[in-house]
Amino acid sequence: MRIALDIEEYDKRMRDHGWVVLERAVEPQLVTRMLEDLQSAWTICREVQVRNGVASDADLTVHHLLSLGQSFLDFVDDMEPLMPYIEHYFHGKFILNSFGGAINTRGHTSYAQRIHRDIRTFSGDTPLLLNTLVMLDDFTLQNGATFMMTGSHKEERKPTDEEFYQHATQALGPAGSILIFNSNLWHAGGNNQTGLPRRSVTPMYCKPAMKQQFDYPRAIGYDRVNDLLPHTRQVIGYNARVPATLDEWYQPRERRMYLPDQG
Repeated sequence: MRIALDIEEYDKRMRDHGWVVLERAVEPQLVTRMLEDLQSAWTICREVQVRNGVASDADLTVHHLLSLGQSFLDFVDDMEPLMPYIEHYFHGKFILNSFGGAINTRGHTSYAQRIHRDIRTFSGDTPLLLNTLVMLDDFTLQNGATFMMTGSHKEERKPTDEEFYQHATQALGPAGSILIFNSNLWHAGGNNQTGLPRRSVTPMYCKPAMKQQFDYPRAIGYDRVNDLLPHTRQVIGYNARVPATLDEWYQPRERRMYLPDQG
């Protein structure tokens, strides 16, 4: 992973605008592998969506990719250069809150194209959650690049549709770019007007004390903890687990499931 933007400029844009695009941060080879794994993950997720009666509103969206393709775990392995930027936002350590994705095609819509923000309670200046979006295809005006209402992370009130689209800007960038934005910011996926898919994955991060949307350490396997890089264990949440038995609770300090440096 390569990041050209210095952290001071990143901080200013996040503070003033609420979002920033890091262009071509992810290596092309990894982008290609993530595209392949995203298609396979879609087949798996779609089967479950249909079986459980939630197929209509989840069209072409996928969730909890970390256990559905090696490339997504490799992305976390590769994100060490990105970690100082995310730690700067949280003023300390963080973990993965969720890891979803979307395949935006012409004629298909999902909940992601409604005006929304991904934190249910306005947190103001308290950094509880951070959105990121990895562009697996070029994000353009024509293929539904995400609409961002610059500065709206400072406002609790939801804008009207007219207000939003009058002031929103589409986040554009070449494949491999990473969009980072304050989770209080109002945004919406655009409509793809082309004949090609516009694909992305959306890792979201939170403070370690917050509950993850999916138990990633348990899904990947506690037995794999020693096979992972130290920063990968941190991001996935191995250092901020919730004990499920008394045996897991009563452990020496260095083997506790929630480590003391997690805040």
